[in-house]
Amino acid sequence: MAIIRLSAIGVTSDYYGSLVPVVCKALGYQVQWVRPKHADILIYGPFGNYNQKSLKWCPKPLRPLASKAIAPIDSWLHQRQYQPIKIFQTGENTRPDYVAADYSISFDLGLSGSHHFRMPYWMEMVDWSSEGVTGNQNPRFGRLLSLERLMQPLGKDFLSRPQKAAIFASHLREPRRTLLEAVKQQIEVVQYGRSFDQTVKNHLESGIIKYDELQKVAFNLCPENGMHPGYYTEKIPEAFMAGCLPITWVDENVKTDFNPNSFINLAPMSHNHFSELQEILHSQKILSAYAEQALILNKPSIEPLKNFIRGIIQEALS
Repeated sequence: MAIIRLSAIGVTSDYYGSLVPVVCKALGYQVQWVRPKHADILIYGPFGNYNQKSLKWCPKPLRPLASKAIAPIDSWLHQRQYQPIKIFQTGENTRPDYVAADYSISFDLGLSGSHHFRMPYWMEMVDWSSEGVTGNQNPRFGRLLSLERLMQPLGKDFLSRPQKAAIFASHLREPRRTLLEAVKQQIEVVQYGRSFDQTVKNHLESGIIKYDELQKVAFNLCPENGMHPGYYTEKIPEAFMAGCLPITWVDENVKTDFNPNSFINLAPMSHNHFSELQEILHSQKILSAYAEQALILNKPSIEPLKNFIRGIIQEALS
C-alpha cells in the first residue's frame, strides 16, 4: 500500500478523522501524519495566523492556538528541496484565497478553475459508505446523515410533537439573538449550549446528543453563522434528519444544496420584522405543506471529491 504523508495546521482537533483524510484511505493510501517539514501534502485550516495582523474573524477561545500554529512553518519548508502540495481547506465562512495555496476546498459557489473544489461542511457528516468511504464521524449529533432519509419527505410526525423549537448555541451574536427573540414571540424555545449554560465547555464535551434532544420538539431554530453564497453547514440537514422542521437564516443560493420549500427561512422576512412567522407556525395547513417536502432533491456523490483528492496525491507523489 502506497504511503501519503499528511500534515495539517490551523485545523480543529477532530480534523484527523474528517472527510479528506478518510477519502485518502478510501483511495488505497496509508495515511501518515507527520510534521510539516516532512509532508507530501500540507493542509492549511482556517484557524491559523498565517501572518495576518488580526484574528478578529476567529472565535476568541481559539485565538491563542491559532496565533501559534503557523510560526515555525516557513522556516521548516525553506529547508526542503521539494515543496509539499499545499491545500487550504475551510469549514468556516472564509474565502478560498485566505492563504496562498496550490489548491483549496471551501463552501464557495461560482468559482471557476480546476484548483478549487466546493465541499459544503454538511457533506462531512454524510454516511458515504455506499460509495466506499467510511470512518468520518458526527459525535455531537450522534449519527451520520443518511442521504436516503434526507431525500424523503419530512413527514407529519413533527406535528404531533410538542410545538416547541430547540436551539443549540455557543454564542448569540447578531442576527442570532434577534432571530431567537422573533421565534420566542411565537412559540417556546428550549435552549442548549454555552450561551445559556456557562458550565458547558464546548459542543463535544457538553454531554448532549443533539439527535436525541431534537426528538422532543417539532422545530429546530438553526440559523447559519453568516451569510455567503454556498455557506451551508450541518445545521439544516441535522434538523431534518431528526424529524424537525428547520427554522433557519440563509441566503437564497441554498437551493443549490437543499429544497427551499422544506424549511422556514427567516432571511426573507427580515424586512418586516418576521411578521409572516406567526401565520406559518400556527397554521396546520402551512405546516402540513412543509411535511410533504424532501430536503434533498438530487442525490450528491462523493466521487468528485475522490477524483479531486486523487489528482492532488498523484501530483504530490510524482
